[in-house]
Amino acid sequence: MQTDIDPRSLIGRRALDSDGAKIGTVDEVYLDDATGQPEWAAVRTGLFSRDAFVPLEPSEVVDGQLRVPFPKALIKDAPDFGVGRHLSPEQEIQLYHHYGMDVPTAGTEAPGAGDHDFGRLAGED
Repeated sequence: MQTDIDPRSLIGRRALDSDGAKIGTVDEVYLDDATGQPEWAAVRTGLFSRDAFVPLEPSEVVDGQLRVPFPKALIKDAPDFGVGRHLSPEQEIQLYHHYGMDVPTAGTEAPGAGDHDFGRLAGED
């Protein structure tokens, strides 16, 4: 994701899938507790739906919208951990596997590296 974007500015933005279809709206951003870097976003997928976690890397902000490079069906099938609390390292690994991404190892510069919890950055708290 673009590093010059303030994670708070993502909250409320429309999220689009790899085909440009609307997934929903960014509800919360989760930061790595150790680095403070934004790693995951919880996207509200509908009025009565749940939030789906999406990786912020390799997502990008394009024309004021968060573009997630995965199909809508995969995003909607992401593991449901609920929002408003930390993501554990085990939950993060499940998400990486769900999206077919390599799990970063400790000591790397990759997003989510190490055994860190991921705290939420709430929208309008």
